[in-house]
Amino acid sequence: MKLAVLVPTVVGSLILLGCGAQPTRTETIAPAATEAVHAADADAFVAGVNQEIRDHYVEDAAAQWVAATYITADTGVLEAKSSERSLIRLKNAIDASHRFDGVSGISAESARGIEMLKRQSAMPTPKDPAHLAEMATLASRLGAAYGSGKSCKDPADPATCRNLNQLSEVLADSRDWNEDLEAWQGWHSVGRGMRADYQRFAELLNEGARDTGYADAGQAWRSGYDMDPAALRAETDRLWGQVKPLYSQLQCYVRGRLEEKYPGKMPKDGTIPAHVTGNMWAQDWSALYPLVQPYPGISGVDVTKALKKQKYTPEKMVRSAEDFYRSLGMPALPASFFERSQFVRPRDRDVVCHASAWDTNLEGDVRIKMCITPTEEDFRTIYHELGHIYYYLAYNKLPPLFQTGAHDGFHEAIGDTVQLNLTPAYLHQIGLAGIPRDNEKAVINAQMQLALEKIAFLPFGKLIDEWRWGVFDGSIAAQNYNAAWWQLRQKYQGVSAPVARTEEDFDPGAKYHVPANTPYMRYFLAHILQFQFQRSLCEAAGFNGPLHDCSVYGNKQAGEKFWAMLGKGGSQPWPQTLKELTGSEQMDASAIIDYFAPLYGWLEKQNAGKDCGWQG
Repeated sequence: MKLAVLVPTVVGSLILLGCGAQPTRTETIAPAATEAVHAADADAFVAGVNQEIRDHYVEDAAAQWVAATYITADTGVLEAKSSERSLIRLKNAIDASHRFDGVSGISAESARGIEMLKRQSAMPTPKDPAHLAEMATLASRLGAAYGSGKSCKDPADPATCRNLNQLSEVLADSRDWNEDLEAWQGWHSVGRGMRADYQRFAELLNEGARDTGYADAGQAWRSGYDMDPAALRAETDRLWGQVKPLYSQLQCYVRGRLEEKYPGKMPKDGTIPAHVTGNMWAQDWSALYPLVQPYPGISGVDVTKALKKQKYTPEKMVRSAEDFYRSLGMPALPASFFERSQFVRPRDRDVVCHASAWDTNLEGDVRIKMCITPTEEDFRTIYHELGHIYYYLAYNKLPPLFQTGAHDGFHEAIGDTVQLNLTPAYLHQIGLAGIPRDNEKAVINAQMQLALEKIAFLPFGKLIDEWRWGVFDGSIAAQNYNAAWWQLRQKYQGVSAPVARTEEDFDPGAKYHVPANTPYMRYFLAHILQFQFQRSLCEAAGFNGPLHDCSVYGNKQAGEKFWAMLGKGGSQPWPQTLKELTGSEQMDASAIIDYFAPLYGWLEKQNAGKDCGWQG
């Protein structure tokens, strides 16, 4: 998934330019009080802003890259100071853009550029220079705390310490209740030290939002969707309503299987304890597939086993994903991508292993940062990350202000759409699976495996920002941070804390996107859009079968339509971009129901007569 800090970097690499026919860095920050502002001045202003982005982008991206791939006190300082300078430039540019408020006759392109300038930062900046510097320091410190987080039985003995990857492997591989609980508690203890920093960071975000003209940081985040901020909240509720019945059936079925596995240990309120889902955040239940597989022995697609047997290296896994995109007619990745990306965890230093995609110069120096292991999860993640990479490559001829997704959910949906094409038939085609068994039981198994990833994620994707919006608007007070977190986990997911939690804990901090200040609703929207995109691409490819059987691998017609959408970037409102691909200006979750129709019907039969639902 795209690294959040790179979004503000694009617009943060700004210094303010004055208005004039030939903008330069020496021109005045603001026109004199008597100076008239004309529509043509907006063109010069936007051109100047775009140039300043290019002038500072490489330096800022380099500071962030090194801070993520060489975690030291020194790289943290470099990142913080770079971020501070970027935030100042961004603040000044946004302030200056207000001179054009209400000016008539501004060209459509310049008006769009000014709008994109105002909306792209997830970190609204306070006017107070000291508070801005404090914000930058806190952002860097929170990111480093997460990246270097470990759980140690003996803090004095490094040999007893386990990082997130190691703890996550326990949850994925072990079905031992106590062993999983120890790993879960171990990682969630990392958040405790972030609590005070995050509280102050949220206060500064709100201050910056108010200084920018928003009620709070949540409203600022929701303003970036070409709709009223209040409408976005209603829209996410509408979309969740479309898919909640399917999720509820899945949760009921999985809970039933877990009750069989752990007799007498499951809560009586209908929830699932977070530590037995096979995932540190209970956002992806794929690891439970062997336990909940509808028809054991049917469909032997085991990508992890195949990757290990065929000795896939991290680079070979990346090359496989590249091949998919190239089969659609998209270009080869530049040689620098393979030279400069981080594919494996270095042995000699701390790094942020959380997968992310990077555009470091707006001109083709693209990279991913991962700690790749030969697993199906990482294999699929690479296909996702290359979705960001190809989006960067498709729109890098646009002015920098337009080098972003139609909205942030689009950016996440590209690679997710491609993941839907990793069908058993495709995996067979590239040699990672045998001949698919074309029968109803095999279909149900395959759909269950995917639903444990995609459908299980949906409520989690929505609740993270529901929590932060509450923090920002004050409805969630600091003294209730953790309690509110688990209330939302129960409300949306039907997932509960496995042991008692208190306000000494800060469990939101155990999820990367909270300390990294990455808005998360994009991932919920992406999970809606990917199925909508896939349905349209399959139509473009002339596919006539069930949606879940479709793979557009090798189809140039679908690829051409996909690439055309990517090339639009943020140059126009997203409903227009969506319509050009799908024929509709509205996000629509009905494609999810279409895709999972076989599983949905099967789950309803399995759950008939059961007491489904949960308290929360």
